[in-house]
Amino acid sequence: MQPFRLDQKVAIITGGGSGIGESIARTFAGAGAHVHIFDFDGRAGQRVAEAIRADGGQAGSYTVDVSDQQQVLAATTRVATSAGRVDILVNNAGIAHIGKLDTTSEEDFDRVYAANVKGVYNSMYAVITQMKKQRGGVILNMASIASMLGLPDRFAYSMSKGAVLTMTYTVARDYLDYQIRCNSIAPARIHTPFVDGFLSQNYPGKEKEMYEKLSQTQPIGRMGTPQEVAHLALYLCSDEAGFITGTNFPIDGGFVNLNT
Repeated sequence: MQPFRLDQKVAIITGGGSGIGESIARTFAGAGAHVHIFDFDGRAGQRVAEAIRADGGQAGSYTVDVSDQQQVLAATTRVATSAGRVDILVNNAGIAHIGKLDTTSEEDFDRVYAANVKGVYNSMYAVITQMKKQRGGVILNMASIASMLGLPDRFAYSMSKGAVLTMTYTVARDYLDYQIRCNSIAPARIHTPFVDGFLSQNYPGKEKEMYEKLSQTQPIGRMGTPQEVAHLALYLCSDEAGFITGTNFPIDGGFVNLNT
């Protein structure tokens, strides 16, 4: 039997319309899951869902702002009602922010908190009753190496990912008796369209130079790929990872432990 299959599993993936989330959605669908994409950008989510269906997979898309609890609850109820269960939640939706404490406005702080902290809470809150009812499920949260060590100019972002990490630990502890597993992934720099957009906006004419500079901050000498993150996510959400809960997994090219 082929390992890491998700046949008949119902998976919700937030932020599944682009980047890491898109790779996770495509990978899970390829492993047999029925994927439901929640994305603030409804067109992006629909594009990914249509591509999955064109490849013979099962996917649906929902326009959802994860910071709005009622939107998350409504979309999750639709999934649970139509499918009869929710087996997997991947909390991938989030936003970035660059700034120190004294350059982070209250508006900036609230915006990051709403998406990265409240959004993760809202999504877990929306699925937990169904998972308790069916006595099983997997929650995978997207943390960051910023939740594990101090990064320069990442005050609000680090705050939010630190919260994701500790929410992961407490949810894993609180729902052991229901056979609900909860883990997190902590990526370093991953080459996504967001990175390309950031470089073109902030370093016009020097994109290639800055890309190489950022790549070299990982001891392995390059950025990770969304597909590499998706493969780790697939393992952690599969039955083969049934003995793993309450654990954070850096995927960082050696950044946390090998940088000196």
